[in-house]
Amino acid sequence: MRDFYNKGRMLKSVLLAATLTATAFQAEARPERDLPYPTGKSTAENIMDQVFYLNHFYGFKNYNIENLGAKSVTVIVNRTKGNRPKTNTLTRSLNNNYNDGKIRQRDIAFFSSGKLKATGFLITDYEDNSKSQSYMIYLPALRKIRRFAEPAHDDDWGGTVWTFGDVTLRKPEHETHELLGEESFGHCSGFMEIPKNQRNRYTRNLPTEQPCDHKGKAVYKVKSTMKKFKDWWYDYRVSYIDKKTFGDYRTEYFKDGKMVKIIDRDWGGDHLERIMTRVRRSGNPGMVRTW
Repeated sequence: MRDFYNKGRMLKSVLLAATLTATAFQAEARPERDLPYPTGKSTAENIMDQVFYLNHFYGFKNYNIENLGAKSVTVIVNRTKGNRPKTNTLTRSLNNNYNDGKIRQRDIAFFSSGKLKATGFLITDYEDNSKSQSYMIYLPALRKIRRFAEPAHDDDWGGTVWTFGDVTLRKPEHETHELLGEESFGHCSGFMEIPKNQRNRYTRNLPTEQPCDHKGKAVYKVKSTMKKFKDWWYDYRVSYIDKKTFGDYRTEYFKDGKMVKIIDRDWGGDHLERIMTRVRRSGNPGMVRTW
């Protein structure tokens, strides 16, 4: 089974990653919001902390998708074998700018089309590691807000082949990490091939061929072995991580020695690198990813 997770070529597409990785924390350690950019030689653990930091968008103080223009929208496309693709669109806002010592992050998203139209989600993460994250959902049919429990790590996310562990719940501490080496990334990103007659206004501009912007980039190769759960759906995964930006281009999942899933991430050529070299936070020269 191949699962291709494309973040797209512009920041509006990168926001999909933030939506899918709205962080879910409990009483375990995690990288801090002010995690400094590394200097010197990196260990496997350091690298995976940086990946976690990036994928959970701790570098943002706050962000609203409307900054990209009224016509900008995050598009989630899901297709099961033999069926037409299904499209959901959403808008979202992320806020990390809390200094009360209680709230760490809030992330809100509203679906604007598809079966989930007008449904809203609010996820609140707390500074206290012993306090679980709060999940709330707005149900338009009932005009009510409901709380819901944290899902299981292996539950499917939104009817896709992603799991909640893939996109929200898994933390660096849930696995042991081994740096297998450094190499040149030798792959193009995967993509969903959608026939022209099945495209709509949201999918008509999606890639029609494999994006190869990351091919040839210098990457770390890290093996992560599951330790939190026994007899899990995968034994270990191998990630290919950009040495400069810590963007994870590809993750391969293995069970009983066989590859069972691939997640590809298209970070949009050099766009992520340009973001990281923008204005540094005043008085904190170690931070290159906060603005």
